[in-house]
Amino acid sequence: MGQLVISYPNELLVSLKETEEGLAYQICSAAAVKLYETGKLSLGKAAKLAGMGRIEFLRVLGQYKVSAFQLSDEELKEDIQNALL
Repeated sequence: MGQLVISYPNELLVSLKETEEGLAYQICSAAAVKLYETGKLSLGKAAKLAGMGRIEFLRVLGQYKVSAFQLSDEELKEDIQNALL
């Protein structure tokens, strides 16, 4: 598995009232959520990036107010048209 190193100012932990582990969890979770939201990662791969199972990742998506259902604009338009018929 690859590893990514991120530099941050020391006062960031104090400002966020976070431990190094907590900050790492938040950064990994946020990155995984965004990559899932933009369609770059599947649910399973995003969960793996965040270091959690799919069910836990679904909960995290909810905390970030990101839908677990990702539809393209065309799919959404088609679904709306079908619902109006």
